[in-house]
Amino acid sequence: MALAVLPADITAHPEDISRVVVAVLAHPDDEIFFAPALAGEARNGSEVHLVYVTSGDAGPGVSDYAKGEALAEVRREEARCAAQALGARSIAFLEFGDGTLADTPQAPDSPARKLLPVLADAIRGANPEIVITWGPDGGYGHGDHRMVSALVTQILQREPGGSRPKLYYPAMVHAPLPEPLAAQGWATTAPDLATVRYSYSEADLAAANAATQCHVTQFDEATRAALVPLFHAGVWKSEVAFHKAF
Repeated sequence: MALAVLPADITAHPEDISRVVVAVLAHPDDEIFFAPALAGEARNGSEVHLVYVTSGDAGPGVSDYAKGEALAEVRREEARCAAQALGARSIAFLEFGDGTLADTPQAPDSPARKLLPVLADAIRGANPEIVITWGPDGGYGHGDHRMVSALVTQILQREPGGSRPKLYYPAMVHAPLPEPLAAQGWATTAPDLATVRYSYSEADLAAANAATQCHVTQFDEATRAALVPLFHAGVWKSEVAFHKAF
C-alpha cells in the first residue's frame, strides 16, 4: 500500500503492517463508503472483521422484496459476497431490527440498551487494534448509523488506555461533495480533523467495486456501476480519510 504525501500533522496508513481491524456497521452495504481502506488492510495481511448490527430487514432498496426475514437473508448473502470481495476474515450479524436502534434509547428495554453488551462482546472477542464505525453524523443522519456510532464510542471510551483500540470515523473532506451526495445531506469533516488517510491501489479500488456489485437489492445496475467511480473521483480522491476519535 503506497504512502500518501501528507501535511506534517496528518498520518498515513503505514505500509506492510498487519493488525486486527473491526468495522462495526449498521446495515449491509455500509462498508462501501470506506471499502478501499478495508480491502487495503486485508491485502496488507490484516485480519478484517465485519460486524453488522442489523441485517437490513426494513430496507428493500430497489428490489421487490417486502420488509422482513426473506429480505434480511438476501441482504446477509449480499454482505457475505461483499466481505469476500474485500478479503474480510469474518462476518457477524447481530440481528437487531433495521430502523429501530434509536428508538427510545433511554428506556430499560430499548434496542440500544440491549445492543450495548452484545456489541461490546463482539468487539472484545476480536481483540482489535483498530475499530471503524460511523461518525456521530451517521454519514447522512441515519438514526441507526448515529446510534451504532454512539454505542461503539461508549464501549471503547471506557476501556483503559493500554488496551483501548484506535477508533476511526470515516470522513468526507473534499467539499463541495458531488451533487448526489450533497442532495442526500452527507456530512463533511474539516480536513485538519481527518488525520488518518489510507491511500489505495487499483486492486483495492477494484475490490471496492466488486463489493458494491454484491448489493443488488439496494442499487440498480447503473448505480452499482457508478458508485465507486463517484466516490473515487469526488470523495476519496485516492485517499480514504478518517477522523481518529482516539
